[in-house]
Amino acid sequence: MRKARFDKTRPNSSQRGYGRSWEKARKAFLGRPENRFCKWPGCDLGHKGGPALATHVDHVIPHKGDAKLRDDPGNWQGLCAHHHNSAKQRLERRSTRKDQQ
Repeated sequence: MRKARFDKTRPNSSQRGYGRSWEKARKAFLGRPENRFCKWPGCDLGHKGGPALATHVDHVIPHKGDAKLRDDPGNWQGLCAHHHNSAKQRLERRSTRKDQQ
């Protein structure tokens, strides 16, 4: 419920800087052999219990709208959907709460 309310107020992906050039860079990044698998420590969601294929480009340091940080491939890592959409989001929410205290 909270996420649905947040999503209604959030700018769309292209307004946040994820347009055609991002998609091209994302595809190239995930296409490199060293970036094909999830970098989440201990990911075992893939075939035969190994790491899952990376489907998301995650920002190691959250960019919070900073285009330079968002577009820096040195700040990217490949994550599977599960770890990007659950574990990483929880981690970022926790660190944001600590920053506000």
